[in-house]
Amino acid sequence: MGKDKKSNGVDMEIQEEHADGVRKRETWTNKIDFLLACIGFSVGLGNVWRFPYLCYKNGGGAFLIPYFILVIIGGVPLFFLECSVGQFMGVSGFRAWSICPLFQGIGISSTIVVFFLNCYYNIILCWSFYYMFSSFALELPWVSCGNSWNSKYCTDFSSEAAESPFVKNISSMGNFQKLVCSNATETYYAIFNESGTIRNESYSTACVPSHLRLDSVQEFWENKVLNISDGIEPENMGEIKWDLALTLLFAWVVVYCCICKGIKSSGKVMYITATSPYLFMLALLIRNCLLPGARTGILFYLTPDWSRLNDLEVWVDAGTQIFFSYSIAIGALTALGSYNKFNHNSYRDCIIFACANSGTSFFAGFIIFTILGHMAEVQGVDIKDVAAGGPGLAFIAYPKAVSLMPGAPIWAILFFLMLILLGLDSQFVGVEGVISAVVDQWPNLLRRGYRKEIFIGIVCILNFFIGLSMVSRGGMYVFQLFDYYSGSKIILFIAFFECIAIAWIYGVRRFYDNLEMMLGFRINPYMMVSWTVLSPIFCMCVFIMSVVNYSELDYKRPTKPLYKFPTWAVGIGWGMAAFAAIWIPLMILYRFYERGISRETITYLITPQGLKDHQLRPQDKKEGTSADKYRTSNPPPYQEKGTANEGFQSNSTLDNTKL
Repeated sequence: MGKDKKSNGVDMEIQEEHADGVRKRETWTNKIDFLLACIGFSVGLGNVWRFPYLCYKNGGGAFLIPYFILVIIGGVPLFFLECSVGQFMGVSGFRAWSICPLFQGIGISSTIVVFFLNCYYNIILCWSFYYMFSSFALELPWVSCGNSWNSKYCTDFSSEAAESPFVKNISSMGNFQKLVCSNATETYYAIFNESGTIRNESYSTACVPSHLRLDSVQEFWENKVLNISDGIEPENMGEIKWDLALTLLFAWVVVYCCICKGIKSSGKVMYITATSPYLFMLALLIRNCLLPGARTGILFYLTPDWSRLNDLEVWVDAGTQIFFSYSIAIGALTALGSYNKFNHNSYRDCIIFACANSGTSFFAGFIIFTILGHMAEVQGVDIKDVAAGGPGLAFIAYPKAVSLMPGAPIWAILFFLMLILLGLDSQFVGVEGVISAVVDQWPNLLRRGYRKEIFIGIVCILNFFIGLSMVSRGGMYVFQLFDYYSGSKIILFIAFFECIAIAWIYGVRRFYDNLEMMLGFRINPYMMVSWTVLSPIFCMCVFIMSVVNYSELDYKRPTKPLYKFPTWAVGIGWGMAAFAAIWIPLMILYRFYERGISRETITYLITPQGLKDHQLRPQDKKEGTSADKYRTSNPPPYQEKGTANEGFQSNSTLDNTKL
């Protein structure tokens, strides 16, 4: 048994030691570890590619207005809610939501969502490793045309050759276009069909319409890195790209090595991974601002198109981005909070985190849009047409920016190392969210010897094999399927029930008392209003708008027709989403099936289970029933036969629904 630290009778460690040989549950070594873990997890690749992409997709500045409004209404309150639930309960996953047994399925649903997220998030790390390894060369492979992966449309916009010969005449021929081009010495012509395919072999690379020209950076991404096929259909999936498969394996090995010893090792790694990227981002922004066209990009980023605010999709994307960026409703925040000491000031950390998270997203937007403005100017096209969407934006705009810097290979290595560091700590915590949820459920089984390390290895291997489908030629389409269905709209559904469970069933006033017990002071009443009214309305409104404004998944590629995902693929996507969401109502039905439909069952389901002495208010202890009687009749769900169960209390007579 470990030595307990006491303060006014409160167990400050909140550790659990059941039988001999079962390891104690870890806590953060230092107070700052929790804040760095939150920043490291939530401030990551989503800030540097997803946020700028959604700004790019939704008209630049118009996206910023709903984003910051919804951060205040939903982002900050929900982030603090999840962290404080984990800190109060001292466990994660299914057991954390024993605070409201009626909605204990929240723990299962959020764990499934973060498992899906881990499967595809590490693919971005895989791409980053690929780019970093490719940067070890005298010349970056994506800066010029003429390579084996380049097409006829590849254009070196940095050279004078991109401007000559000039298109002198364009004439329509039914479904075709005829271009006549000439320079000082020669005349060329080219005929294109609607999709841009060249219909004759006598042509010049420059004798191509501007909207069909492709930058060498884009072609390296699509033709070399992805070698992307024409769709997700079985005949188009193609073979696994073994170079990407090896980088994916390497990424998972790195993740395992950093988390296998638990939060005490991964927490130290985050001192570097959570802080170092900011220095490089600042250097990159300074360089980008000196490029021609950077001002145009900044104006596109900051100037709102007010008409876009009437578009439901803008508000839906803003809401889902907040959930994605703040890592809400995926269980990981509850896991991080559960490693805090009981009296840790997580309220202060929440405010600091919100400033760091949204500030990083806003800052990253300047880096992206300055280079997009430059690319638009040199290509002679509108900024909204300069790059494909999705995660590819970060692997087009950023590599282009790096290639323009003196000593480009060195900068490229450092940049992609930064991107890897941003992604690794997010992946650490994502995997930890799955591991802690399962280990907390069966501590006597998995906290013995090296069983936890073995279990972590099994989870990483399973994620790796699922990820192999995303490193085939059709892998980008699988990636989009995971991202669109399992990692976006469904978390709104989960977060809504989190608010209902705490604010309306457990009791928001009671939870405020619990927070005062933990923090030592009464927090601002705004959180109470948010959890009770604003945040649930926010979750439901964005969810309903996303359903009303739903459009089936598609994928846009430069010079290619818009790809619509087949019905069966969309069905798989909805199947993943349903598999995560169904556990909330399923657990409610199971509880009633298990215990019967009665007044006593309802009382049990709205009464928190497994609380200890330090988690009860003075009025709870006065009104409560015998703890011994509760232990005998209602053992905690993780309890194994023949093990100790000290310190658990319940109060079946409390008015938990009173606000």
